[in-house]
Amino acid sequence: MRLFVLSAALLLASAASAAPQNYLYVSADDFEAAKPLLRRDDISGIQVLFSWAALEPEKDRYDFSEVERDLAFAKKLHKQLFIQLQDRSFTDEWPPLPRYLRQEPAYDGGAAHKEENPGWIALQWVPAVRDRYRRLVKALAIRFDGRIRGINFPETAADLKAGTTSHGFDCDTYFAAELDNAAYARSVFRKSSVVLYANFWPCDWANKRGYMERTFDFAVAHHIGLGGPDVLPFQKAQMNNSYGFLHRYKGKLDLVAVAVQEPDLDYVNPQTGKTATRQDQQDFAGDYLGADIIFWAPSAPWLQAGERTNPD
Repeated sequence: MRLFVLSAALLLASAASAAPQNYLYVSADDFEAAKPLLRRDDISGIQVLFSWAALEPEKDRYDFSEVERDLAFAKKLHKQLFIQLQDRSFTDEWPPLPRYLRQEPAYDGGAAHKEENPGWIALQWVPAVRDRYRRLVKALAIRFDGRIRGINFPETAADLKAGTTSHGFDCDTYFAAELDNAAYARSVFRKSSVVLYANFWPCDWANKRGYMERTFDFAVAHHIGLGGPDVLPFQKAQMNNSYGFLHRYKGKLDLVAVAVQEPDLDYVNPQTGKTATRQDQQDFAGDYLGADIIFWAPSAPWLQAGERTNPD
């Protein structure tokens, strides 16, 4: 599989695309602080991250009150809501799963600890865990399909290796489980968009096993959107993985949504040697990746500098 390496000239030669819509990106706890920014007339909506634990505090008891609250506020401003359903974390302090998954033997602890980096990942490759996850997805669809802009699943990258310490983790099984979850979500969310953040796959650097190519073909066939958690123009690792495929499949996917998260704001564009600007990230996302939506961290300088607000 050839490596996808891009020069500035190739990017400039890409056909110009309509500018992506700007959304905010926040955790559920930060929604209140983001309200003033959501009033801006250059912001089309907001993506809110909800953990599995928050949405299912007890087995078979779902609490969607915060989703309803955020949706009501967004609708009042004529803005749209995206839900990111979080089944993994990036800190050792909390597995983002309901307590029963961690306690009942049928679920093998519910989550695996990452090998080299902090955080936890739900055991989606364990059928009993995946079944519980799909029940949550279905409950969300019953309540919110057609009311929210879409639902997205977090990054496919997983810092795990095969072995007993990772609860029987296997790259092929993990890959199949993630696609299975996305397809199931598409089957129950018939009006709202479904997006998978396919940035990297374990065991599949530069499409070594064909996972990335199969992901994109699968997404086209099942009308699933794709994207990723970072907009890092010309970053070699991403260029050799998801970015190259987003470019190749540009115009073929139902939706492409990407995020500029907090660490991305300090990213140095290798083409300029300077910190990437809003224009750098917007142009790269839209023109090369074919993004329809960019989810911006509220701390982005351009959001802090302006006062473009909707008076409603």
